[in-house]
Amino acid sequence: MLQRASEELIIPGSGTESPAGANLAPATLLPWYALRVRSNFEKKSAVLLRHKGFEEFAPLYHARRYWSDRVKLVELPLFPGYVFCRCNEQSWLPVVQTAGVVNVVAFGGKAAPVDEGEIASLRSLVNSSVPLVTRAFLQVGRRVLIKHGPLAGVEGILEEFRKGYRIVVSISLLQRSVSAEIDAEWVAAV
Repeated sequence: MLQRASEELIIPGSGTESPAGANLAPATLLPWYALRVRSNFEKKSAVLLRHKGFEEFAPLYHARRYWSDRVKLVELPLFPGYVFCRCNEQSWLPVVQTAGVVNVVAFGGKAAPVDEGEIASLRSLVNSSVPLVTRAFLQVGRRVLIKHGPLAGVEGILEEFRKGYRIVVSISLLQRSVSAEIDAEWVAAV
């Protein structure tokens, strides 16, 4: 009986320590980390992390999928293969032992926290009624390939122009360049 009296009541998301050591500090003080998860395990891993007492975020969006006999509105992950989790270094073992979780995203062997402001902005987008569309991460100055439109197949350097983009095609031998305005939807990173 004395043993039971010393046990704590654990409330998921309350910031108290769970049996697995999930939260050792209040959740709002812990950084967000991106977790790499198995394909099509985003929702399942997020639910399992929540049940373990972690604050998780698996952003989803609605998309129309067309079949030969019907059109269906489906919920898809905004970042396929990734789930965000608020945790600390001491709680990584229960996190990576969660079904579907492959690893914590790291650079140079050190886990990289996700900026709190980026997560807040992403939550605002997901919670809004604005339709969301995924797109390639385009960096100005990088080599790109135009996949659609009248310039399909053209490769060049992406350049920002007013509120849009241009592609710059260069002929090195002549040291000359030509640019054309393009729609960002046409472009894919090379």
